Amino acid sequence: MFHLIRLIIWVAGLAVVAYFVLPYFGYELNIDYFQKTQAECRNRLSECQKILINKGVEGAKEQCLKQLSCVDPSLFIKKK
Repeated sequence: MFHLIRLIIWVAGLAVVAYFVLPYFGYELNIDYFQKTQAECRNRLSECQKILINKGVEGAKEQCLKQLSCVDPSLFIKKK
């Protein structure tokens, strides 16, 4: 139990340090990224759901594979 609490404290500490060190090296955290892409991702997933219902699994694999990668983690930390 103690190790888990210690791990949580270390992870939180590293996150705080990264938050202040990244701007020094010319990077910025795009905190609003997930809020902005949430509606777009929901629309894509609802379209894939309709395709899945109408055409089955094979049709969804062909048409929805590109749409499921709507959240790109590389855009969360971006260079200024």
